[in-house]
Amino acid sequence: MTTVSERDVQLLRDALGPLRDREQTAERLLASSAKHSFDPDKELDWDSAIEDGKWFWPPELVSLYDTPLWRRMSEEQRMDLSRHEAASLASLGIWFEIILMQLLVRHIYDKPVTSNHVRYALTEIADECRHSMMFGRMIKWSGSPDYPVPRVYHNLARVLKTVSTTPGSFAATLLGEEILDWMQRLTFPDERVQTLVRGVTRIHVVEEARHVRYAREELRRQMVTAPRWERELTRVSCGEAARVFSVCFVNPHVYESVGLDRHEAVAQVKASGHRAEVMQSGAKRLTDFFDDIGVLNGVGRRLWKRSGLLA
Repeated sequence: MTTVSERDVQLLRDALGPLRDREQTAERLLASSAKHSFDPDKELDWDSAIEDGKWFWPPELVSLYDTPLWRRMSEEQRMDLSRHEAASLASLGIWFEIILMQLLVRHIYDKPVTSNHVRYALTEIADECRHSMMFGRMIKWSGSPDYPVPRVYHNLARVLKTVSTTPGSFAATLLGEEILDWMQRLTFPDERVQTLVRGVTRIHVVEEARHVRYAREELRRQMVTAPRWERELTRVSCGEAARVFSVCFVNPHVYESVGLDRHEAVAQVKASGHRAEVMQSGAKRLTDFFDDIGVLNGVGRRLWKRSGLLA
């Protein structure tokens, strides 16, 4: 298949309509960044004490919610599990953001350095640096350990960062951002949750909205202009990334941290209809978008179904 030049992209459409001008999109995102960016070190009260009787994550989003094991746990143990799961998700977020920053640097390596597109990518990288530091500081504030992803997936990501295609990079970016974003949008207005955690999620939601827009627009462009082999590889790599994401979403060692049997807890999470509904609801906006632009065709759709993120 012949690739399409940048000059001709504006004349093309996908299922969602005409492709937008890359420079105009970046200009709008830069303007939004100038108005709505935060310094977590100054915005949040890191000297505040943990509030008694408050969750670290909405209980309905805790992995064991509404399972037989959950019903046997004390309220204190449930809240403690929410603390460890919040730390696990923050650890996962840092891992994804470090990967994302490297992929963004690769993406702009051969782009015009004075373009709005490159300038916004550098702005997003700066955002992600602050987010990663903010998540790390939140973990430390909570008194929980960090929960790195299993070594096999940590090393698998090294391969991804080396061989990922451009559309594959942006598809993986959206996978790492949109499901967590959906959960955080439920968290920051929830007064049952620790005030500092709500502040962290509020900052992340506001700034990630721009990142999602940037990645969506670029992925649409790439799925129109990329050669066929690259689009097919993107479908497969995105499906495999969904599987890894679902496996790594909550580190199973969180259950041992609150005195539970890890194997029993993992089995109950896998069998939980509520948990499946939460994960699929969190992914629905993303999977609908991927479906519209052709990412979920063929093998990609089967891999997404196996991940449990697509009904």
